[in-house]
Order: sequence, then structure tokens, then C-alpha cells
Amino acid sequence: MQFIIKRDILLKSLNFVQGVVEKKNTLPILSNVLLSAKNGKLEVVATDLDIIFFDEINDVKIIAEGDTTTSANVLYDILRKIPANSDVDFKLKSENKLSIKSDNSDFNLLCLPSNTYPTFEDNFGTEKIEVKKNKFLSLLNKTKISISNDDTRHYLNGVFLHITQSNDKTLLTGVATDSHRLSSSSLEIPNLKNFSSIIIPRKAVFQICAMMAEIDAPLFIQTSDSKIKFKLGKIELISKVIDGKFPDYQKVVPKDNNKTLVVQAKDFINSVEKVTSVSLDRKEGVKLEITKGKVKLSVNSTNSGDGNDILNAVYKDDDLTIGFNSKYLLDIASEVEDQNLVLNLKDPTSPVLIQDKSDINSYYVIMPMKI
Repeated sequence: MQFIIKRDILLKSLNFVQGVVEKKNTLPILSNVLLSAKNGKLEVVATDLDIIFFDEINDVKIIAEGDTTTSANVLYDILRKIPANSDVDFKLKSENKLSIKSDNSDFNLLCLPSNTYPTFEDNFGTEKIEVKKNKFLSLLNKTKISISNDDTRHYLNGVFLHITQSNDKTLLTGVATDSHRLSSSSLEIPNLKNFSSIIIPRKAVFQICAMMAEIDAPLFIQTSDSKIKFKLGKIELISKVIDGKFPDYQKVVPKDNNKTLVVQAKDFINSVEKVTSVSLDRKEGVKLEITKGKVKLSVNSTNSGDGNDILNAVYKDDDLTIGFNSKYLLDIASEVEDQNLVLNLKDPTSPVLIQDKSDINSYYVIMPMKI
């Protein structure tokens, strides 16, 4: 095998590979990236057995066809340090040695034969659906903040993607919750019928978000009973889905919260960040004392002191004091597109519904905490 390729082209592909391969693996082959030069193109493949990354590069000069696998991490590090726009010459010297040359640099990397690399079946019976990339990226960004890290409830460790109906419109809806907060976001997709509900694992969510942010190409999605495939141009990401039943989240969405607090989102974020500065770990609860026309935010840390800040607000109901995890508040407020943050409250212990007036298809629920 021998091929010559521009450093920047391969580096872009290997950048995505870094998010797929695990640095420490019981199977050494899973730390490697598969490079396959044939039919005038270079295929780049990486996997951790749960996620598979495929890229097809046509802008390559193939001198001799062949394939091998080598350390994804080492190869990425080498290419990062080679000057931009350089030509890089790859040549397989033997079954376990890959030569890489560029300008005055010369490397020899250890390889493992490609016939030991995992093979995958790619059977997706459903039709591909085209999804607006920027809207789907927004949906995942708004929901991923609430993905649970609790492995004992594995079905909460991802984003629940399913069809919902609203005002005769068919929506693709994403929901995530860690039982302390919940995020829901939807986008309209006409003629969406045969889409089975699935839970996309956390790692796949973050990986496809990174890819959508970088790749300017239409997004296509396909599903099967156990997998989901994302296609962006020549790149494909296939992930196993979580085997489990997502809870009936509608039960925890407040329906009768009749006290409304409206604050400017930027001011609210600044205020929360300001008062949590007194907390060494930034995880202290923040207390909101809400009165007509204003809200007082305060943090009291037993180790380092206290902080207080007062914001102007629109609030016309009875005075209310309520506490929240400050990180949860910041995560949600940072995803709201509107300049105002709308909190629908009931009492100090009931869940709070947060709405985004600029995106009526998204909402958040947050549980108060006792302070």
C-alpha cells in the first residue's frame, strides 16, 4: 500500500476519529484507525464497537492499493505537527510497519493487520430521511445538557428521539432527563411516518454534534432496530442505540404553574455567575427571592462566604423563595434563544417550567433544591 495525501485533508478526518476511539483499550486493535487505499479513494474507519466512523476521501493519489491499521492517536499527533498543506507519503513497508514521510520528516509506525479489524453489517431497512442540519444540531445541543450520568439507569444516558404531533404538525422530538432537570426540543419534518423511537447514547450525541458543527453538507438519518446512521457528505457515523424504555416524561412537565417570572437571559446568567463566585466548587445552590418587580439571587457557602445580587424582573404574583442547582440554571439559560427567560412557577418544591419564546418547540423543566 502506498498513497500521497494533503496533510490537512487527512487531519480533518482524524480529528473526528479522536472522538470515537478509546485511548485505553483491552483490545489494542480498537485504538487503531483503519486506512484502506483502493479504487482511487482512501477509506478511514474507526470504532469502539458501539460507534463506527467511516470517511471516504477522493482527493488522494494512490500508488499501490492496500490497507492497514495504526494508532489513531499517534498518527493524529504526527499530522498536527507537520506543516499545513504539506504532502504526506504513506507506504506500508511490511505487515507491521508503516512509513510516513513529509518534507524533512520521516516516521515509522507500528501496525496491526487489517484482517483483525472488526467488520460490521450495515443493514438499514428504513428510508433515509433528510433533516435540516442546523436545526437538528440545535435540538441536540438543547437536550444533551440534561443527559444523565447515572449508569444504573442506562436508559437515561442519551437523547430519546421520537415522533410527536402538535397542531396537525409532525415533529421529530428529542428529550433528555437526569431526573433533576429535563430538556425537550422538536423540529418539524413533513411526511415523517416510519420513524421508530430510539435512545441515542451520550457519546454518539456529542460526536455527531461535533461533526455537524464542522461539516457543511446535508444531513441524512437512517434507523434500524438496534442502530442509527448519520450521513454527512462522504462521512457516516453509525451508533448502537440504548436498549431500554424511556420513561413517560410528559408526567413531570408542569401543567398548572401559574406564577410567571420574566428576566433578561444575559443579565440572569451574569447574576448567577456573579453570586456563585463565592463558591469554591461552583456547585452551591442559588436562592431566588422573588418579589414584585425584582428577584434577589444569593449564594451562601459555609467555606468561603456569601454573595448577593438583585435583578429587575417582571413578576406580579405572591412573593416566592426557591432554590436551584446553579449549574443547571446556567446550562438551561445558555441554550435559550430569546432575550428573555420565562420561568413558570408554582411553589418552592414543585418543578419549574422554563420556556423559550423564540423557540416554541423547546422547553425545560428543573426541580428546585432545598437551601
